Amino acid sequence: MVRAPRGLRHRTRKLLKKNVREKGSVPPLSLLLVEYKEGDVVHIKINPSVHEGMPHRRYHGRTGVVIGRRGLSYIVKVMAGDKEKILFVRPEHLRLASSSQVKPI
Repeated sequence: MVRAPRGLRHRTRKLLKKNVREKGSVPPLSLLLVEYKEGDVVHIKINPSVHEGMPHRRYHGRTGVVIGRRGLSYIVKVMAGDKEKILFVRPEHLRLASSSQVKPI
C-alpha cells in the first residue's frame, strides 16, 4: 500500500466546502478592499477558491488581532492553545469581527 499524502488541504473536504451558488466565484470586491488597522479583531474564514495567502486549516474559524501588514497580506496574531502564533493572511480570508462578539487577545 502507498501512504496517503499529507498536504496542506488534507482532510478539508467538508471544512472548505462552498455553498452551491458561491462555487467558482472570486470574492467580492467589498471583501478585498477592506483596510484592516493594527488592533482590529478579525475572524479567519478561509476562502477555498483563493490559494494565495491561505492559512492552515487548523486556523479556520479562529479569531485574532491584526498587528501589521506585509505586502498584500496582514500579520495576524492568533492563540493556538496556550501559544501565540503569527500568521500572514491575505484579506480574502479575513472578516472583521464586531466588537460585541469578541474581546482582543
